[in-house]
Amino acid sequence: MRPGFLFCHDPLRPARPDPEFAAEVTAVRAAGAPLALIGHDALAAGDPRGAVARVPRDSGPYWYRGWMLPAVEYGELARALRERGCALMTPPGAYVRAHELPGWYPVFAELTPRSAWCPASPGTPPGTAALTELAGQLAPGAGIVKDHVKSRKHEWDEACFVPDLRDPVRLSAVVRRFFALQDEALAGGLVVREFEPFVPGGEARVWWLDEEPVLVTAHPDTPADRPRPELTAVRAAVAALGCRFVTTDLALRSDGRGWRVVEVGDGQVSGLPRGSGGTAQAPSPGVPAGDDGSGPDPADVLVRALYGAPAAVRWGR
Repeated sequence: MRPGFLFCHDPLRPARPDPEFAAEVTAVRAAGAPLALIGHDALAAGDPRGAVARVPRDSGPYWYRGWMLPAVEYGELARALRERGCALMTPPGAYVRAHELPGWYPVFAELTPRSAWCPASPGTPPGTAALTELAGQLAPGAGIVKDHVKSRKHEWDEACFVPDLRDPVRLSAVVRRFFALQDEALAGGLVVREFEPFVPGGEARVWWLDEEPVLVTAHPDTPADRPRPELTAVRAAVAALGCRFVTTDLALRSDGRGWRVVEVGDGQVSGLPRGSGGTAQAPSPGVPAGDDGSGPDPADVLVRALYGAPAAVRWGR
């Protein structure tokens, strides 16, 4: 059985897909793939059975393409689908491994900025002593703070960047502000990373399916770019991670030392850039060109690759 696709429904019109994913919904329908809707708000409210009530029973395996889910909610979604005789193509363990930094960091350690982390709860930032110990695991100099999944890079100076990790006063201030802004959305705990200088606006997002890069796009924050990163070392790390559908965000160092992995993510909750034709690494025959004529449409490439994937889950962890 070929896989189908799960999208979040429009909060105001539950019978319709969320318009945020319109391009992919169109591609799914054009491919003739099964499509079902789930309720993101119901899932967040602790009602996973209600969230999947519109999914037909025994309708087969699904790729989820929707809003980012905390690990607990993803596990609840998987259980609710199993009760209806359905399954997710990415099991919960693989989702967490790709989605949260402590899961993917060990196999990408040589390709990404050095990082240290500690558990923490929303509203309870670590104290100065704990932060000093955490920062002491990294080299002196600048760093950034984030949680297991997200940073506050758009509040760069107040809640992300630390000019000197050996300055406990400034480090504590940035961490406190980060926790205040993340609030209940804090994922997993606190991560501190060494800062590396990158070329502005040159970040690439690479989409991997069964260890192969099926699509390279710009990062959603810089949709007009056409990056072409070197992928040899990244390919080996993706294979070692052992997750079927992942993304890697890469940036080019400004000092000429090559491409670095900035983030790894579960492909199901990674976003395509708006208005970008993307660059297909291995485009499927007959995939139409993007709106600007520069290449295949990324939504079509992604959907066709996922729809053609074997339904059997190769990694069940």
